[in-house]
Amino acid sequence: MTEIQSPTPREAFELLLAGNQRFVTSLPEHPNQDAARRTEIAPSQQPFAVLFGCSDSRLAAEIIFDRGLGDLFVVRTAGHVMGPEVLGSIEYGVNVLGSPLVVVLGHDSCGAVGAACAALEDGIAPAGYIRDVVERVTPSVLAARAAGRVEPDEVLAEHIRHTVDLLLDRSRVLAEKVAAGEAAVVGLCYRLADGSARLVASRGLDEVIVAAS
Repeated sequence: MTEIQSPTPREAFELLLAGNQRFVTSLPEHPNQDAARRTEIAPSQQPFAVLFGCSDSRLAAEIIFDRGLGDLFVVRTAGHVMGPEVLGSIEYGVNVLGSPLVVVLGHDSCGAVGAACAALEDGIAPAGYIRDVVERVTPSVLAARAAGRVEPDEVLAEHIRHTVDLLLDRSRVLAEKVAAGEAAVVGLCYRLADGSARLVASRGLDEVIVAAS
């Protein structure tokens, strides 16, 4: 195996960016997807990143970042909204499995964000548990509007940033890891049409990475 065994947060982020670039340019390598890799990681796992993303069917993490078995610890919910189970899963990936990077992955044309915007405009909330998802996205939409950000891309970016901040506010484990320089949390916005992921929020990465994005 040629991958870095214990990458720093920056190295883990660069691995993701490199994989996404391969996906965008239609030059995937499909690393760590063979029988040898399957046998190698059967006894244990050491994913280099925790990916907390939207459940949208067009956001298959290992495909859009050109990764394989054992690379990513993936947690997904509609609109990347979180509850105790999500926080516990992310903490497990960072604190138990040792992942140095947490990625919040949102995308354009997000149904959850669109539904929250529509609910605020017409005052009609969806039925069932979809309403719970919409209610958890609504604070991000309100914050974006209060800041004068009303374009769909601006609202989405605000929701991603809000999720990043919420993770660190609610998870003491994660906040301590970031403060100690042992982990970083970033927010990425994925574009469905071209497959690219761009950085919109960063906590714990150095200035070089932020500036280069």
